[in-house]
Amino acid sequence: MKNRSDRRPRVLYLAFYFPPSRASGVYRARATANHLVEKGWDVTVCAAPLDFLYNVIGSVDERLSETVDPRIQVERPSLKDYTWQQDLREFSWLRRSFPLMAKRVYQFSQTKLFPERYSSWAWASVTRALKLHTKKRFDVVVATGNPFASFGGAYVFNRLTGVPYVMDYRDSWTLDLFHDEPAFPEGHIAWAWEKRMLNRASASVFVNESLRGWHAERYPEVADRMMVVPNGWDADVLPKPQVRQELEQAQEPEPEADAAEEETAGASTAKRPLTFAYLGTLTAKQPVEEMAEAFKIARRHPELADAELQLHGHLGFFKSSPAALKARLGLTDAPPEDGAEDTGLRYCGPVSKTEVGGVYESADVLVFLAGGGKYVTSGKIFEYMAFGHPIVSVHAPGIAAQDVLDGYPLWFNADSLDVDELAASMIAAGKAARDMSPEQREAARRHADTYSREAVLTPFEERLREIVGLD
Repeated sequence: MKNRSDRRPRVLYLAFYFPPSRASGVYRARATANHLVEKGWDVTVCAAPLDFLYNVIGSVDERLSETVDPRIQVERPSLKDYTWQQDLREFSWLRRSFPLMAKRVYQFSQTKLFPERYSSWAWASVTRALKLHTKKRFDVVVATGNPFASFGGAYVFNRLTGVPYVMDYRDSWTLDLFHDEPAFPEGHIAWAWEKRMLNRASASVFVNESLRGWHAERYPEVADRMMVVPNGWDADVLPKPQVRQELEQAQEPEPEADAAEEETAGASTAKRPLTFAYLGTLTAKQPVEEMAEAFKIARRHPELADAELQLHGHLGFFKSSPAALKARLGLTDAPPEDGAEDTGLRYCGPVSKTEVGGVYESADVLVFLAGGGKYVTSGKIFEYMAFGHPIVSVHAPGIAAQDVLDGYPLWFNADSLDVDELAASMIAAGKAARDMSPEQREAARRHADTYSREAVLTPFEERLREIVGLD
């Protein structure tokens, strides 16, 4: 029989949103699983059932699945989709025959057992994991939320098996990030669940220091087991920007050219309309109107004449989201017809994670649009920095993302949502894009290098080794 030291350490990863899901948290989950495999771990992921991703929320990126390490074992436990069912033919026998009783059973599960509609998936994951555990023991469980029922699943599995677990808060459960206030009233069962889960967890992980600090203040008895693992950018799906190629070209002697040709080329570059780009999921909780109005004002400046703001990504997370957002912003898929006002906004549609590098590389300026308050970071900002372009902030002052951007040499932050101040920062970013040298861009990328997934996940993997006694 092999000793524990002779085999790969085994981790059970409870990550509901995992490829082909395109939920915002999926990139952290994908990167974590891949990183652990590369570091010698045997990884089993319990993820959302495919019929839920395809048929219920319709939110998938199939090409993202190709970036998951084939050594990862993916299990998809069942989920009772009571709250998502719209077709009577899909109702269970109990719900069809006794709808009021079925409703009471569901409400009881939410108010007395676990307050989240994904809880059935967590319990199904525990059942699946127990079967796997009897065949080959897990050494540690990592649960990432949301959904936060994954934390409950890790807690129950620990009580049944004694296997230690780690809670990864890539989002906050009991703190409303958009209003900077508790998400539940005092006395709600969510507080009791969070307290007991944190008390038994070997570690809890947060995406920024602001979130860690809030939870440490509320749960001081476990503050010493809390750590920060920020999000990062994924080198395996982002092609290396052309910065170093530009540097090499800049160092090579240029062939002699006719003076008139040089003057013409310079004038052409100076007059080329700039491309601003936002890449990510647009939602109603972001200051989208302020962004659009500020860009409209900025385009009146000669530096931004005929500039475009290209919006790449999905409109919301659900099937019903796009129409409302398009109507709200007046987004168009093509330039306006003759005589109509041109706002410069262009909706370019969704982009696969495997193709986002082309969008970033072709932009002159990146627009960092974010909702929420001081506890919000956003995973996209790390990708933005990785390409070394000027970045314009469009968000409320004081959000946690500013800690990440602090030190980035091409950051333009109005520190306000006033549209005139935002427009001024857009104009300044446009000027910087026209004048930027390859050396300046490389300096910006060096700041981003500290947030590569390899850099941010290494301390996390080392912590897992300590927990299972492999340090």
